Amino acid sequence: MKRQERHHLKENELVHSIEATRDFVETRRREIGMAVVAVVVIAAIALGALVYRRSSQSRGSELLAEAMVALNARVVPVGAATQGEDIPAAASLGAVGSFATESAKLNAAVPKLQAAADAYPDSPAGITARYHLAGALAALAHHDEAIKQFDDVVKRAGSGSIYGRMARMGKADTQARAGQVDAAIVTWKEMAASTTGEFPVDAILMELAHAYAQKGDKEEARKTFSQLIDQHPNSPYTPEARTELENLKG
Repeated sequence: MKRQERHHLKENELVHSIEATRDFVETRRREIGMAVVAVVVIAAIALGALVYRRSSQSRGSELLAEAMVALNARVVPVGAATQGEDIPAAASLGAVGSFATESAKLNAAVPKLQAAADAYPDSPAGITARYHLAGALAALAHHDEAIKQFDDVVKRAGSGSIYGRMARMGKADTQARAGQVDAAIVTWKEMAASTTGEFPVDAILMELAHAYAQKGDKEEARKTFSQLIDQHPNSPYTPEARTELENLKG
């Protein structure tokens, strides 16, 4: 086949392809238009969600920061003398950033922490705020509400996350302080039995032994202190465990 004829055939094929494409577009103009609109809408929704998420995270961080200012304020008893420029004036003078008592500081921080936790509850800032809220409530002896908030942290953050693990430990400690010793023992035992390495087992055993002692179950307390000593001889809790064990024997 001559070069000119081959070239002519290629031109015909190109023309045919162009015409076929045009016919396809013409017959499906409506469908193609709807598809383009759908793509644009999806892209707009995705962009809007991204912007909203970033805005929410920013606002949540701002609320958390405001709450932490109150939570981290100094406690300056009424009549306390200043000891340098870095120490705020006595709370009796109404100084900004200081409180006369720990409870006054916590009562001021709780509503701010609650607002930060509830504004964006599943965001990192919201989870952090809720954890500190639970701790503040526990310190104020609002034990049932503190336990509820600790449970919410575990639910939202996940039991294996850092805040999830700390919340479970905080819950057990709060249960013990509230006199709910049996519930605290169950929680401590669950954590002590964990094989995932999520918890400092020596610290958990120490708390579990104390809970048994608080309950009056000296036998289980002795067993748990002995377990700590045998399994974690180099633990910083071991000397205290030895002392507690000797006291129980005496």
